[in-house]
Order: sequence, then C-alpha cells, then structure tokens
Amino acid sequence: MAFIPVYILILGFTIVVDYFAGILLETAEGKKRKYWLIASLIANIGVLAVFKYYNFLNDNLSGLLNSIGYQNHIPHLGILLPIGLSFHTFQAMSYTIEVYRGHQKAERNFGIYSLYVMFYPQLVAGPIERPQNLIHQFYEKHYFEYERVVEGLKLMLWGLFMKLVIADRLAIYVNAVYNNADQHSGKTLALATVFFAFQIYCDFAGYSNIAIGAAKVMGFKLMTNFNRPYFSRSISEFWKRWHISLSTWFKDYLYISLGGNRVSIPRWYINLFLVFTISGLWHGANWTYIIWGAINGFYLVFAIVTEKWRKKFNHLILLDRLPKLHNALQILVTFVLACFAWVFFRANTTVDAFFIAKQIALFSGSLYIGDLQQFTYCILSILFLLFIERNWEHQHQRILPFQSNHWFKNQLAYAMLIFLILAVGVFDGGQFIYFQF
Repeated sequence: MAFIPVYILILGFTIVVDYFAGILLETAEGKKRKYWLIASLIANIGVLAVFKYYNFLNDNLSGLLNSIGYQNHIPHLGILLPIGLSFHTFQAMSYTIEVYRGHQKAERNFGIYSLYVMFYPQLVAGPIERPQNLIHQFYEKHYFEYERVVEGLKLMLWGLFMKLVIADRLAIYVNAVYNNADQHSGKTLALATVFFAFQIYCDFAGYSNIAIGAAKVMGFKLMTNFNRPYFSRSISEFWKRWHISLSTWFKDYLYISLGGNRVSIPRWYINLFLVFTISGLWHGANWTYIIWGAINGFYLVFAIVTEKWRKKFNHLILLDRLPKLHNALQILVTFVLACFAWVFFRANTTVDAFFIAKQIALFSGSLYIGDLQQFTYCILSILFLLFIERNWEHQHQRILPFQSNHWFKNQLAYAMLIFLILAVGVFDGGQFIYFQF
C-alpha cells in the first residue's frame, strides 16, 4: 500500500475467495469439492499470473511471432509486482488444499482467516506457513514471557547482523562485478559468485530470522526456514536446509500430487526435474530463474542415477574409510554445484549467465579487489559466519547462534553484534532480495 494503495484489493480479493472456498470445500460433497478447489486455485494463480508472468509470457510470444514474420498486438502492461505476492498466494493456496485434503477445518472467523494470510512478520517473504501450524495460535492467549521475548529479540538481532553486516556488504562487490561482467576476469567472476552465495543466504535467512524472532516476541511460533544449508553434503540435503517452507510446499502440494517417487523410474525423474523447474519460475519471470531451477533438478536426478557408481568409486579409492575427509569433500562439491547454479540466479540475462559461466571455467586473468578495506570486510564476515555456523552445526542448536552456560558470555556476544552492526553495517543497502519474488 505504501507504493500503490489500491493493491490492498489484491489481498482482499484472494482472502474473500479463499475464505468462502474453504467453507464450501468443507460442506460440499463428491466432485463439487474438487470444482471449488480448482476455482480457488485458478483465482490465486490467476492473480499471480497477471502481475508476475503476463509481460514475461507476452514478451516471449512477441519474440516467437517476430521470428516467423508476424507481429504481436497484445499490449504490454505497465504494472508493478506487489511485494510478497508469491508468498501470501502460496500460503493461501496451502489453506484450501489442506481443507480439501481434510487436514484442516474451514475457518469460519473471517478476521482470523485474514490474519492467517496477512500476519505481518512473514507476509512479504515467508516463511510460508501452513494453516494447521498457525491458525490455532490466533485463538490462544499469549502471556508475556521474559525469556521468550529476549530469545525473539536476539534472533531478530542475528538476522539484522546477517543482512546489514554480511549480505549488504557483500552486495557492493557482487553488484560491481555482475553488473559489468564483460569487464572482469574469470577469477573475479568466480569470487563474486562465491560472495553472492553468501549474500543471498544472509539476506534471506536474515529476513527469516527477523520474521521468526518478531513473531516469537509476540508469542507466535513460525517454522524454521533455514538450517545452515552450506554445510550440506548433497544437493538433496541442501534443499532440505534451504528455504525449507518453500521446498516442503512444493514437495507436499506438487511433487506428491504428481506421484512423487511412487511411479516408474523415468516418471520419477521427470517429476523431480519438473518440480524444480517450476520452482525456478516461481522465483521470477525470467529465463535465468527457470534455468537455475532446471539445473537443480538435473543435479538431483544425476545424483540418483550415479549413486551406486559413486559409492563404488569411493570404496575403490578408500575414501569411505576416511569419513571426515569424505564429509568435507561432499560439502565442498555441494557448495561448488550450488554456486554454479547461483550464476544463473544472479545474472541479469541468460547471455550474461552463460558468459560468466564460461569465464569462470577458464579461470583466467587477475583478481579484482577494489577497495581493500571493503574487500577485507567481505572476507572476514564470511569467515565469521562459517565459524559461528560450524560451532552451531556441531552443537545441534537450532534457535540461536550464541548459547553458552555463562550468562556474561551470552550478553557479551550480542553486545558485540550490536557494535558490529553500528560500526560496519551498510544502512543504505536496499530492500531484501526476496521481496521481488
């Protein structure tokens, strides 16, 4: 509404449609239930298609027609994408699907249902919640609990640190390189890609921590959205740790609906590849995102196909007898594969993406450092993050990065975060990356 006030009507439309659809789904019988579900999904996906994909599809149609000598007369719409449209659309769709499946009762209180869709901490960028996890919490009385409030505030502080000190600091270097890719060497593009991997992680996980922490302060529990993904030992594990609310959404509502792995092996591979390609399209109306999703789908299929051969090879070279080295190599390979895919996610165009990928493969030229102080901040921030998350990983702590039995150490750690935010934080770094999706 701050940008375009009338856009609140989009939320109003989807809320009204899905509120009544939920009631009708619960009371209808037979095929009527499926018809009401389809009507609800068409309404939600239709809004998303118009605002997010209309111009993308129209532009591609124009290109196709021009290539065969025809002209496209369908007009280009000058519309802005409402912030968070994909997130609250998917959250609304999960409600009607869960009611249809019988896992959630239809919500009769219009205000409560509206709050489910518009709950402010996670409205614009998730986590994408399920109705059975969130709606019942709006009926519960939430008392002030000092420890819970402090924990929520500390989680928000850690999220703010990830965004301002790490993500936005890395963005300065990444934007300088990726927006002028043709002027940089393969080594510089490779480093910028590694920096972007940490930038997008700290940007999005930072937002998720702020959202989860803000909800916790008020007494509400939101699902975990990130679980130290760069310590994953496979791409499959990576997607169980990265943007968990979206990954599980696609798994539960699309992958399983397509048959999951309960079908023939070729069909299973197609299901995996299709789900990740659609996930790429969800992220943005651009071929770069579609290719990014397809690459991740290919990774998963390739891993399944080669699993037996890889085990035999590891046994042959005795790598399976060195578990620590094996784990370290798996983490490194997974990170490299993720970084290669990130090239297509970050690149401005597909032409840029393929150029960057080619230059990185050649790995030639000198390394661009730029401002030495800025570059040093980037390196130190990544090392600090990895040090914290490594300890966090081994201690199996899932809530806060700093948890010590010593009260003074805990307070000192968060005081240090505040100091670092004020001292080296970037306060004009712009909005969160995932707001655009």
